[in-house]
Amino acid sequence: MQYRFFKPLSTRKITHRPLKKIKNALISVYYKEGLEKVLTKLNDLGIQMYSTGGTYDFIKQQGFEATTIESVTSYPSILGGRVKTLHPKVFGGILARRDNPGDQQHVSAYELPLFDLVIVDLYPFEETISNTNDASEIIEKIDIGGISLIRAAAKNFKDVLVVPASSMYDELIELLDKNQGVSTIDDRQYFAAQAFNVSSHYDTLIFNWVNPGSISAFKQSLTKENTLRYGENPHQKGLYFGNLDEVFEQLHGKAISYNNLLDLDAAINLISDFKETTFAIIKHNNACGLASRNNLTDAWNDALAGDPVSAFGGVLVTNKSIDAVTAEEINKIFFEIIIAPDYDTDALEILKSKKNRIILKKKAYNFPDHQFRSLLNGALLQEKDRITEKPEDLKNATKLAPTNDQIEDLLFANKIVKHTKSNTIVLVKNKQLVGSGTGQTSRVDALRQAIDKARAFKLPLEGAVMASDAFFPFADSVEIADKAGIKAVIQPGGSIRDTDSVDYCNAHGMSMVFTGIRHFKH
Repeated sequence: MQYRFFKPLSTRKITHRPLKKIKNALISVYYKEGLEKVLTKLNDLGIQMYSTGGTYDFIKQQGFEATTIESVTSYPSILGGRVKTLHPKVFGGILARRDNPGDQQHVSAYELPLFDLVIVDLYPFEETISNTNDASEIIEKIDIGGISLIRAAAKNFKDVLVVPASSMYDELIELLDKNQGVSTIDDRQYFAAQAFNVSSHYDTLIFNWVNPGSISAFKQSLTKENTLRYGENPHQKGLYFGNLDEVFEQLHGKAISYNNLLDLDAAINLISDFKETTFAIIKHNNACGLASRNNLTDAWNDALAGDPVSAFGGVLVTNKSIDAVTAEEINKIFFEIIIAPDYDTDALEILKSKKNRIILKKKAYNFPDHQFRSLLNGALLQEKDRITEKPEDLKNATKLAPTNDQIEDLLFANKIVKHTKSNTIVLVKNKQLVGSGTGQTSRVDALRQAIDKARAFKLPLEGAVMASDAFFPFADSVEIADKAGIKAVIQPGGSIRDTDSVDYCNAHGMSMVFTGIRHFKH
């Protein structure tokens, strides 16, 4: 797989003269914005223009001469415009190899016009599926003639320059200006690569829309490129493909980095599971502080109290608008990013006091139901973990049932567990994260880490609850938790030795509930 920062060079051997003078241009575009500048340049260079339908009408309206494709093919546009350019004379004029004697004999015999430049802007399929669910309207935006023109011209890049989208008009004009209507093989290969990028993206979108799910294939296409300062480390180059403007608006600060994006993904996924006024602090994709309160300032202060050391340089996320009082408190520490639904004017001015601080306004966005990652020589694809347990999902495993307050804390803790790297244990009291063990190789190690953190910051564990992302294979974890003062436990259950943990809880006045759902995160 090649990405642009590797700057691949062509290794193909071209056996004919690489410079090509553009004499004839075939133009077929959906959107006409920006086309007038191209037409002016083509006209100035004396390039003959061929076109059809609405594009031909537009060319004439601008005062330029053009030849209709219908006059070349002796065939009208038919089927309501579904067939206009699909004709041997058109595609023969694009695909004919200039250095192939047999092809040139056919050019003469069938009077094929040789097209040196093909300009296409496809029907807006991607835009259409974003704006409507009307299948008939969507189907009519599946371009057939245009995509065929692009592929034909790109295939014959030895002889033909192809412009596959209106976004490339400026590059075309620059090329025409620089070389006065002459293109090099490097120019044509670059534009051909862009053409296949456009066509493959277009076909991927169509496949994913048409496929009812019965065809098993992994196809993703993201063409909007964001160059990052570097990858996970400074010696690694990094790119992000996707439209971040759909997810948030950057109001202030430096460019977002690779690691920032990983933390933002974790932050947005986590906060989406909380409805109450909640503040969370993310560090290396895990919550190091989190609290829900009636007041946003209180939520911030209690989230920070959970681990004020790890909060340094962290990513802050909340589900409520930031007010000035809260902003004053937040501004007392160093952090990299804050993301919230909105900011009061005074709050924004306070937070902007640090020039590099990244301030983001989160937008409403429906994220995909699946996630994937590259691995070995392929990709892993899975459904997202969308399950968030409710009181009715809990099954009492012990004689003693948890109180209503404990149930609230257990569910609160289980939300955090779901978004924390495995193996993990989360400790919560009064809807405040008081300790967590993250990414440990054993559940006991995760629990000990969580307890040690709580004690280091003098957070009370007596009466706290414990959540585990997976079952307890032995009773050692609940025994350690009991001795630390923890009185209620939530876990998936499912171990062949569940009774060991249950029996210990029954013998020591602890309550335990099973969810039946494991929340591993790797």
